[in-house]
Amino acid sequence: MANPNARMIDYPSNAHQTPGYLVLPEGEGPFPAVVAIQEWWGLNDHMKQIGQRLAAAGFVALVPDLYHGEMAEEPNEARKLAMALDRQRAIEEISAAGHFLAARDDVAPKKVGIIGWCMGGGLSLSTAAHNGIIGAAVCFYGRPLEAGDTAKINAPVLGLFGELDGGIPVSLVQDFEKELEKNAIPHHIHVYAGAQHAFFNDTRPQAYNPDAAQDAWQRALDWFSTHLQPSLIL
Repeated sequence: MANPNARMIDYPSNAHQTPGYLVLPEGEGPFPAVVAIQEWWGLNDHMKQIGQRLAAAGFVALVPDLYHGEMAEEPNEARKLAMALDRQRAIEEISAAGHFLAARDDVAPKKVGIIGWCMGGGLSLSTAAHNGIIGAAVCFYGRPLEAGDTAKINAPVLGLFGELDGGIPVSLVQDFEKELEKNAIPHHIHVYAGAQHAFFNDTRPQAYNPDAAQDAWQRALDWFSTHLQPSLIL
């Protein structure tokens, strides 16, 4: 049965419309809100399930479709879509999603959370560095920002990484943490021992790590619950 609180929408982003998957919690609210950013596969069923999980935890969730209807099943297809993505436009569309959520009557506070995986993890950090609407950011194994962009982040950052991630070595994560500390940005970085890249994605059995995934999800929810309280955001 279809979720009556979930639907595809179009929301305004500059001069165009961006599609996205919106999921509302049960009840009247107001609720905190979170923008969830896709992996390089696109807005697939896995990402829609994440939106539903966020809503079940009490957040208004919006998953922007940064590929505007395209999806990939194989890594080569995903790589082509990711390489063709206009990163600046994607950040603008993600930022617009945040403003769209904040303008809703059933959303409070008026700063929103952002969470992303892989490509989306890096985009979540970039958006937090370029848009003041972000009240808390969570990055699942996304590429850390360069030092200059890290210094621009103005939201608390939770970073969740795998020890065995071949694309994002622990040394790179450690450098990122040092930059967060240097710039006095509230943060917590956790590296899961024995976990690979994409350890959260239960549709990728070779990488999926259920223990790490469960722990990381709870950390993400706790991060948002802590930092998206109206009394903490003016």
